Amino acid sequence: MTASQLTRTELRKNSILHGLDESSADSIVKHGELVELAVRQKIYEPEQPIRTVYFPLECILSIVTRMKDGHQIEVGTIGREGMSAFPLLLGASSTANDCYCQVPGAAVKISSTLFRELSAASQDFRQLLDRYLQAYVNMLGQLAACNRLHNVYERCARWLLMSHDRVSGDKIPLTHEYLAMMLGTGRSGVTIAVGTFQQAGFIRSAHGTITIIDRNGLENAACECYDIAREQFGGLLRRMNSPV
Repeated sequence: MTASQLTRTELRKNSILHGLDESSADSIVKHGELVELAVRQKIYEPEQPIRTVYFPLECILSIVTRMKDGHQIEVGTIGREGMSAFPLLLGASSTANDCYCQVPGAAVKISSTLFRELSAASQDFRQLLDRYLQAYVNMLGQLAACNRLHNVYERCARWLLMSHDRVSGDKIPLTHEYLAMMLGTGRSGVTIAVGTFQQAGFIRSAHGTITIIDRNGLENAACECYDIAREQFGGLLRRMNSPV
């Protein structure tokens, strides 16, 4: 992970930080860091103290549940609409799940101490965090139903669209194996779904990268859960190339 000096310009790339009051923004610029996260970089481990908080700018973080037999499934995704440390908002100091970087890119990093201080001192900041937490919790229930009721094609399209919303440009670094883990399904099913989307001209998949070509086509292939996700997050979830 590399770090560099943080400016107010970077804060505008994350929807929560974009809404900060002047005092809170100044504190984060002064004490925070702009970092580049790598693929599979571990953010949190289960039952370990949370010492830092990340606000993605271009990266995507995954919250993953690991079963006793070693199988993993994604239970949450965090992009530029949010932040990484839900347990701190709820009074806890650790998490029960793994969290690591799914798509590489920039993030704002601050200490958990500063995060607690700002969320206690700034009502505006706390309201933004609570709004995001509520949307996230609502989505957990929706995605549980999605994983049970919708087929791999619909879920794959939904996941690709939500990832596309969180990155800059149309390329998503992603292998079929990793996508299968995120969807909690077999790699063969994901390979067939990706191949079908590619044949339809919706995406191009090559060398561990999926490129979105026809977003409208992908939206038509997705289940209803994608639209519900956008409604839940409202203005927090927007394409990176849209005005912030």
